[in-house]
Amino acid sequence: MKNCLVVDDSKVIRKVARHILESLDLSVSEAVDGQDALTQCEAGAPDVVLLDWNMPVMSGMEFLEALATAKLEARPKIIFCTTENGIGHIKAAVEAGADEYMMKPFDRETLESKLAIVGVI
Repeated sequence: MKNCLVVDDSKVIRKVARHILESLDLSVSEAVDGQDALTQCEAGAPDVVLLDWNMPVMSGMEFLEALATAKLEARPKIIFCTTENGIGHIKAAVEAGADEYMMKPFDRETLESKLAIVGVI
């Protein structure tokens, strides 16, 4: 079973994402910020990370920068999931290492298509 780490400071977003991901037969873990996510990735990298942009402690972009230098067995696929929709934000995220980009709010169909694009399902 593939696993997904949902990184968001919103408990509601984590709960919605978990519900959709589990219905797609993915194992789900959660992190409340980028630092929490980095710690979990270093302990055992997930197949995919659903990553929020704006979070306290460590933002999504800061997480991507730290992930680039982290010593992981395998690099997870990264899907940015955010309200930031400017072309500049999307370009910056992709340049920093994001594999895909998805707008909030999202639905099952959108999330499922992004997971397929990055090869997780």
